Amino acid sequence: MGMMGQDFANIFGRELDRLAEEVAAYENDADLWSTTGAQKNSPGTLAIHTVGALNTFIGAGLGRTGYVRDRDGEFSERDVPREEVVRRIRECRDSIVPILAGLDDAVMSAPHPGDVPERLRGITTHAFLAHLVWHVGWHQGHIYYHRLGLSEGAGA
Repeated sequence: MGMMGQDFANIFGRELDRLAEEVAAYENDADLWSTTGAQKNSPGTLAIHTVGALNTFIGAGLGRTGYVRDRDGEFSERDVPREEVVRRIRECRDSIVPILAGLDDAVMSAPHPGDVPERLRGITTHAFLAHLVWHVGWHQGHIYYHRLGLSEGAGA
């Protein structure tokens, strides 16, 4: 076990807890699946997509969990209750945090062993995990501002 792996375990655990809190904060299930304006993906879709990416690149790629991703399904699944989305987020956290905590620094310095997007092939596991943290935060921000927009609109 290395310090970098434990650091990423702490960060991903925290961010997945925050993602679960954001999803749970929606007033109703329908709002989690709504889109406005040019927005193409609902917050529910983004949460499911985030879980799929982490289960793929950390779970299967680093932990050899056997997870098989259905990326198209991440973007087509609809009307999943908030409680189920939160359950999936927590399950993901419970799966990937121990994997990350167990990574030694040699693994972190080596190229990521999973099947990563073409433009990121060959980068170190450490750099790829930094990318994934950004990816989680990016979508978490989308969800946060979508939810805020709904509450702002309700008060108007």
